[in-house]
Amino acid sequence: MQTGVKRLSELASALGCELRGDGDLAITGVAGMEHATPSQLTFLANPKYAPKVKHTKAGAVLVQSYLEDVSAAQLISSNPYLDFSRALALFYQPPKPEPGIHPQAAIAASATIGEGASIGAFAVVGENVVIGKNAVIHPHVVIYAGATIGDDLLAHSHSVIREYCRVGNHVTLQNGVVVGGDGFGFAKRADGTHAKIVQSGITVIEDDVEIQSLTSVDRATVGETRVKRGARIDSLVQIGHACVVGEDNIICAQTGLAGSTILEKNVLLAGQVGVSGHLTIHDNAIIYAQSGIGHDVPAGSVMSGSPAFEAREWLRAITAFPKLPDILRQMRQLEKRLAALEPGAPKAE
Repeated sequence: MQTGVKRLSELASALGCELRGDGDLAITGVAGMEHATPSQLTFLANPKYAPKVKHTKAGAVLVQSYLEDVSAAQLISSNPYLDFSRALALFYQPPKPEPGIHPQAAIAASATIGEGASIGAFAVVGENVVIGKNAVIHPHVVIYAGATIGDDLLAHSHSVIREYCRVGNHVTLQNGVVVGGDGFGFAKRADGTHAKIVQSGITVIEDDVEIQSLTSVDRATVGETRVKRGARIDSLVQIGHACVVGEDNIICAQTGLAGSTILEKNVLLAGQVGVSGHLTIHDNAIIYAQSGIGHDVPAGSVMSGSPAFEAREWLRAITAFPKLPDILRQMRQLEKRLAALEPGAPKAE
C-alpha cells in the first residue's frame, strides 16, 4: 500500500541525510534510477553507475557524496542502499490484518495465544502450542503440537512449524516454508530396503530471522538444527538435519546444506551452492554461485568452483580451461619433436 506524499526535507530528516536541493519538492515514492519519475527518489550505491545519474528523471537521489552536474536534488548518505530501503518503508506498507482469530481457524484448547494476535481462516494451531504477542498468522498456516514461538511472528500462507520446534522473536516465514520437517535419514537393511530413522530432534529458529518461500529447515535426528540470530535464507534452500546456520548469514536461492554442516558468523553462500556436510565454513567466508564445498573453509576465504578452491585461482583456471585442447595438441607436437632428437631415433626421410 502506497502511503502519501512527503516533502524532500521531511525525508532528509527521517533518514538523517544532508539535503542538497529543493526541500519543498514533493516525493510520492521511490524507484530505480532508470524508471524513476520527477516525483520519485532513487539511489546510487555503486560509483561505477555514477554516469547514469546525469540521465535519471528522478526528482532526488541518495548518494554517498555530492555529485556535480546532476540536476536532481541530492540526499547525502553514508549508506545510500540502506537509506533507500528505509525510504521505501516510509512509502509502502503491506496490508496487516486486524487482531483477532477468524472463526474458521482451528485453535487447540490447550494452546496459548499472546495478545494482539491475528490468525486467519483455516489456520491450525495444535495442542500445547505457545505463541507470543502480536503474531500475524495468515490463512492455511499450520503449527504442530508443542511448538513454542516468541513475539511478532509473521507467518505467510502455507508455512508450517512442526512439532516441538522453537521459534524466537521477530521471525518471518514466507509462503511454503517448512520448519522442522523430517531430516533425510534412512538405514539400509540386509535385503537392500531402507528403514526410516526416527527424526527425534527439533529445529530452533532464533530471533530476527527471515526465511523465504519454499525453503525447508529439517529437524535433527537427535539434538537440534539451529538457525541463529539475524540469518537471512532465500527461497528454495535446503537446510539438512543438525546443521547450524550462523549469525547474520546470507544464504541465496537453490543452495543445499547436507546434514551437520556448520556455518559460522557472516557467511555468504551465493545461489546454487552445494555443501557436502559434516564440515565447517568459518566466519566471513564468501562462496560464489554454483560452488561445491567438500571440505572446511577458513575464515575470510573467498571460494569458487566445484570442487571449490580460492576464487582468484579459480578465475585463472577457468580462463585457461578453454585453451586446454590447444595446449594438449602443442604438448604432443613438442613430445614428437623431442623424441626425434633423442640418440638412436630414426631420422626423418
